[in-house]
Amino acid sequence: MNSDFLKELEQRSLIHQTSAPELADVLRRGRTLGYAGFDPTADSLHVGSLVPLLTLLRFQKAGHRPIAVIGGGTGLIGDPSGREDERKLLSRAQLEGNLAGIRQQIERFLDLGSDAGIVVNNADWLRELNLVAFLRDIGKHFSVNQMIVRDSVRMRLETREHGLSYTEFTYMLLQAYDFLALYDRYGCNLQMGGSDQWGNILSGADLIRRLRGVEAYGLTTPLVTRADGKKFGKSEEGNIWLDPRRTSPYQFYQFWLNTDDRDVIRNLYWFTFVPIEQFNDIIMAFEKAREQRAAQKLLAEEVTRLVHGSEALARAQRATTVLFSKDADYRQLSEQELREAFHGAPTSRLDPALLGTPEAGLVAVLAADEVGLYPSRGRARKDLPAGAVRVNNVPIRATDYVLSEADLLPGGFVILRKGKKHYHVLQS
Repeated sequence: MNSDFLKELEQRSLIHQTSAPELADVLRRGRTLGYAGFDPTADSLHVGSLVPLLTLLRFQKAGHRPIAVIGGGTGLIGDPSGREDERKLLSRAQLEGNLAGIRQQIERFLDLGSDAGIVVNNADWLRELNLVAFLRDIGKHFSVNQMIVRDSVRMRLETREHGLSYTEFTYMLLQAYDFLALYDRYGCNLQMGGSDQWGNILSGADLIRRLRGVEAYGLTTPLVTRADGKKFGKSEEGNIWLDPRRTSPYQFYQFWLNTDDRDVIRNLYWFTFVPIEQFNDIIMAFEKAREQRAAQKLLAEEVTRLVHGSEALARAQRATTVLFSKDADYRQLSEQELREAFHGAPTSRLDPALLGTPEAGLVAVLAADEVGLYPSRGRARKDLPAGAVRVNNVPIRATDYVLSEADLLPGGFVILRKGKKHYHVLQS
């Protein structure tokens, strides 16, 4: 083995529970196959998925063989864990698109091959199940008494408004069967997941012991929470996705750069491969000068490079330097940097033929229905002299200002801003 997998997880506070103390000896004795599952609820993973994904990568770097299971079968049902209501069922077309997107992302992280990592879809074996045979051979090993006391089930049963459908109730049987199927197909004897999956993981290990007479193991990582009580992986714009088409590399970088001081050291342990030996110096520097936000910059740099690559990181850093400098000059940024920096901002089309004409008057543009920064021209005309509006970060006070070709940034963009937070992007 290249390194001690469990030791690294312990040093990074990434172990919540293990099913048996002998797991450490099993991992040290030889190459082990272990898996983690990913729900295809969208066509991209989000930053909350990074903990299990990076756990598989650490597992592989330690010399073991990782298996990433995408729930093409269980995704048609939905995991009730951590849910207050039932997941919206996906159509088969939606599911296929989601499976393709997630597979592509996983393949960027793991070294795959005939003797390396594996990506599988649990629909490959779940679709073949016969209901009567499944209930007879698998279902008889599950106690309903034990199933209903699990947090994921009990919480929903106690909530009259939502309840729990029988469809969701079967999820834990199917996940347990996944573990059995992976043992039979590959000899996989370790399942990894978040702490909310503990009961499902133990059910799978127990099923293997009952039906195959061998020991299988489970390991859970802590659930990611934020010190301020807000949900991890969310911004004002919504989820932080790994797909750059959903969350641009600049927005991704900004998410990590804005990490709360109370979370940043933990996040460096959990979401990066910064060597453990460097953390004493990192923590000392952080405590000495928190205002410099060196730990946040390191975190943003490491995770953005890991997910999006060095070139995207360089663009994000350059855009950050320009946009957050005093009197930032947007013309210093390339078309791609502008596109990524303002990804997700409201956007409308600006006809180039109108530039320099009364139709491109700033007051008219600001109050246009498709822009909507002001409810009326009168209100826009009143605010302009006070410097409330910027065009490409330049304050415009003249009420007769007309947008012209001189206002076009690389890519034909014009960036309008009202106040500090309200942006609109015009593209010619």
